[in-house]
Amino acid sequence: MTIALEGHFADRDAWSMQNCPVARTLAALGPPSAVLVLSEAYFGTNRFGDFVRNLAMTESAVTARLRHLVKAGLLSREPYQEPGQRTRYEYHLTKMGQDLAPTLVGLMEWGETYLPGDEGRQVMLTHAGCGEAVTAQVRCTDGHDVGVDEIIMGPPMPDESPNGGDPNGGDPARAGRAAGRPPADARTDDARTGEARAGGGQGGG
Repeated sequence: MTIALEGHFADRDAWSMQNCPVARTLAALGPPSAVLVLSEAYFGTNRFGDFVRNLAMTESAVTARLRHLVKAGLLSREPYQEPGQRTRYEYHLTKMGQDLAPTLVGLMEWGETYLPGDEGRQVMLTHAGCGEAVTAQVRCTDGHDVGVDEIIMGPPMPDESPNGGDPNGGDPARAGRAAGRPPADARTDDARTGEARAGGGQGGG
């Protein structure tokens, strides 16, 4: 099962994974311990001492991970002050950090499936509204579940298309797939012959 490559991505010598979205995301997340710090923020942890206690990490390690996540834009650093105490800082998820929720849910689900603990399943995520299980799924914007072998990776289609707003970017092959038509080279000889005859009968002066 593989992702199909289209456009300039079809030439694997023409581009590198070193500057792809996956590489940039991993760089933003940082080392595995930073992902654990980010997960703690999802559980409502926002003060330095609580990060240290809950994660059983050293203060220097937590300091470094929080600094990295703030710089990456995943956490915000906001001051607070208890009565009679000096100003300290809390850490909260930004919109950018919150949008990683499907990724973290997917990691938890994958870990429980393929790397179970000695005591079996440890985590179950459920929807507060109905009680059903929460899962991370790959779907298209039309609502279809999509397998890996059904994904095509190609160049993005700009909102302001130079092709008169053509959502297929002027690509006939992409337009054909969207309409459910087979590629031109996959059509039968009979179909091409029939078109030729139909075209020949429409001549006129």
